[in-house]
Amino acid sequence: MENVLLEDLKWRGLLYQQTDEEGLKNQLNEKKISLYCGVDPTADSMHIGHIVPLLTLRRFQQHGHQPILLVGGATGMIGDPSGRSEERQLQTTEQIDQNVLGIKKQMEQIFDFKSENGAKMVNNNDWIGSMSIIEFLRDFGKLLSVNYMLAKDNVASRLEGGISFTEFSYMLIQGIDFNHLYDNYNCRVQIGGSDQWGNITTGLEVIRKMHEEETKAFGITIPLVTKADGTKFGKSAGGAIWLDAEKTSPYEFYQFWINTADADVIKYMKIFTFLEREAIEAYEVTVQEEPHLRKGQIALADEMTKLIHGQDALDQAIRISKALFSGDLKALSVIEMKDAFKDVPTYEMNKENKNIVDFIVESGVSSSKRQAREDVTNGAISLNGERVTDTAYEVGIADRLEDAFTIVRRGKKSYKMIKFI
Repeated sequence: MENVLLEDLKWRGLLYQQTDEEGLKNQLNEKKISLYCGVDPTADSMHIGHIVPLLTLRRFQQHGHQPILLVGGATGMIGDPSGRSEERQLQTTEQIDQNVLGIKKQMEQIFDFKSENGAKMVNNNDWIGSMSIIEFLRDFGKLLSVNYMLAKDNVASRLEGGISFTEFSYMLIQGIDFNHLYDNYNCRVQIGGSDQWGNITTGLEVIRKMHEEETKAFGITIPLVTKADGTKFGKSAGGAIWLDAEKTSPYEFYQFWINTADADVIKYMKIFTFLEREAIEAYEVTVQEEPHLRKGQIALADEMTKLIHGQDALDQAIRISKALFSGDLKALSVIEMKDAFKDVPTYEMNKENKNIVDFIVESGVSSSKRQAREDVTNGAISLNGERVTDTAYEVGIADRLEDAFTIVRRGKKSYKMIKFI
């Protein structure tokens, strides 16, 4: 008998590898299970590349299964060699603790913690941190041969350049995690990115060796998300797209999804949103037949911004976008203006009053005084959304937002931020 959830995951392109497809299908059809995904706190925020396995775990929760969210307070201090060509820089315990708090907050935004199958959050430092080196070597070091570990891709790929014993031991520690959750939380499945296959199968090996009875544990990996043009997913001109609003503002987050290429938008809707199949297939038609309306991109940006930042942040991102499109900046607060124009060209100027013509020539908005006078009289110049048409106008303190900056617009879409020093 087919399983509705697994069929949906296949349709969304979310299944890459499974350790026992038939066994997992039977398990899901028989009863509700617990399953987990781990995130190491290497930073105080996740970025959008981290969340695909977590969103997949959330889909299991929607079908009645219980997610266990493991934040790697211990493994974060070790460093995962998977997908890396060199050793990670070790972080202090204080930094790891701070990172754990940031990631927990973001997990709480994605998952339901209150229902009957509410998510549980655990930190592997609670059972790894108190383990002695003798206990580790005697109880777990004997379970795996060095030959077995050397054959794993995440280790084998590092042998030529060298790998420390610290990172070499990572897969065994993650195996201890899976075994701990199997014993204490009745956890039966681990989900991870495609680079986690070696770690996941090691966990299954640890469980098998630690239990004499036939074990029913499974592993699933999610394919790496790619862009149609071959460039790396999850990056913008400013770097990674973070879930933390301080690192990537909700407006920037919204704009990232709005700017998705037509070739990628349906794929991303399947992977990242919880929209039903019928809705996504309807958007697929609009992308093909009326791509200029960008209905798919708007729906994708709405769904993702609301999921990660909430309805208020989505409303603000839409308001900023509409104000920029129309040129009506008066609708924006000072904070929203700062956010919207963070990446526009800037020019520094002292705070003395200046004639509008001199002001826009000095800042490089207009190329010459003749051009500047023409731009002003033609109504092409606006300060903070207010059009200036008088060439005698004096730019002063009333035009300085927070006494610190002014947004100048020339024409319909050319913006510059003047910062006052």
